[in-house]
This record gives sequence, structure tokens and C-alpha cells, in this order.
Amino acid sequence: MVMSNKNNKLAGKVAVVTGASKGIGASIAKHLAAEGASVVVNYASSKAGADKVVAEITSAGGKAVAVQGDVSKKADIDRLFVETKKAFGRLDVLVNNAGIYEFSPLEQITEEHFHKQFNLNVLGLLLTTQAAAKYFSPEGGSVINLSSVVGVNPLPGAAVYSATKAAVDAVTKSLAKELGPKKIRVNSINPGMVETEGVHAAGFLETEFPKQIIAQTPLGRIGQPQDIGKVAAFFASDDSGWVTGETLLIAGGMR
Repeated sequence: MVMSNKNNKLAGKVAVVTGASKGIGASIAKHLAAEGASVVVNYASSKAGADKVVAEITSAGGKAVAVQGDVSKKADIDRLFVETKKAFGRLDVLVNNAGIYEFSPLEQITEEHFHKQFNLNVLGLLLTTQAAAKYFSPEGGSVINLSSVVGVNPLPGAAVYSATKAAVDAVTKSLAKELGPKKIRVNSINPGMVETEGVHAAGFLETEFPKQIIAQTPLGRIGQPQDIGKVAAFFASDDSGWVTGETLLIAGGMR
């Protein structure tokens, strides 16, 4: 990653990226840092992954710290922002990236399957934004929620996961209206399938599934983490200063 010294869109800004130890979150953290932001790399369990992201940012001349915290737990969320203030003194950007996905056919859906995903993907996102709102300055800020193309085009066997992402889109639009008077913008990024460590670990790429996705995608490929990182940098910056309540599909034209 190359740090550019001119036209840093996020110079002087501080960003928190949840679930940033790998995949899309790591790419977003690196892109925000490359644009000049000081970045808090949040992780729940992968300290090694978060430390690696921080090392990549700092070795390229950027500023970053890793802070542990499970953002489905209020006490951890509160600590995350206390540590952010301690490290960098302010908050300008929150990226609600932490999330999980579990697929299950209807007959196998359990209460645990439901609550696990809603507690992190929806409630955790709400509580994290609630805490962050107290730290934004009177100048406002930017909240970027990671949703999914399945929020608008749900998959079979993913009723609960798809429902969490439809909820994230609704939360985005509602909070954009609520927080607008405080100059806090709220937008969501809705990726299609992105090649991440998680997708590899789940074995998706060894199935017919990616071929089906690619066949339905006008741009003819699945996404890469940097495809999302670049758009997050746009939403974090003043380039999108007149944009709020937007849910942007980043899926190569698949809808």
C-alpha cells in the first residue's frame, strides 16, 4: 500500500473500523489510512490479524492502533470509544463492518441462529452507532454501515442473514434522518460476493455458487476487498458531503 502525501482526503480525521482484522474490514482500514485518517482497527478475537493490519498501515507511514472488543456487547463498545479518544483525541468516521453470516434452511433455523446474527449485525451496529454519536464533534461525521446485496435480493437458505441486512438498510435510512441535524451522515455499502478469508474458509469458492454469481454479474467477476475499501473512503470523506441515507450496491451490476 502506498501512502500519498498530497490530496489526503481524510487528513486529521479519526476512524473506527469494527471487525477490521481481515477481509473487507482490513481493506477499509488500509484505504482510510492511505487517505490520511488515523485508524482504530477493532477486532473481537484475532489479535494477530489486527496487529498485522496495524503494522501494514504504520510501515506505509500511516497511523493505527488495534483495540479488542466484541461489538455485540455494550461494555466492549464503550471501551472501544474510550480507547479511541485516548489514542487519537477525537472521532470523525465509524465503519460498522463487524458481522457474521450463517446460512440455514427454514427447517433448521433455531433461536440461537437468529439471535447470534441479529445481536451482532443489527443490535451491535445500533449500539456502536449510539456510543459513537456521543464522540462526534459539532462538525459532524460519517457512519458507514456494511450491509449486503442480500438485503435487497435475499438468497434461499439465508432468511435470517438476509433479514439482518434488510434491517441494516432500514436502520441506515432512519438514522440518516435522525442524525442529519447533527451533521452526521449515515450510508450503507451493500457488497455482492467478495473474495475474503471468510469466503475461502466457508468453502464457497470450491462450489458452483461463485460460477452462478458471476453468470448473473454484468461485470463478470466476484469482488475483491479493495473494491469496497475505495468506496468506504469516498463515504468517509467530504467528497460525499451531500450524501446521506444512501444504500449503495457494490456488486458488479448484480441486483
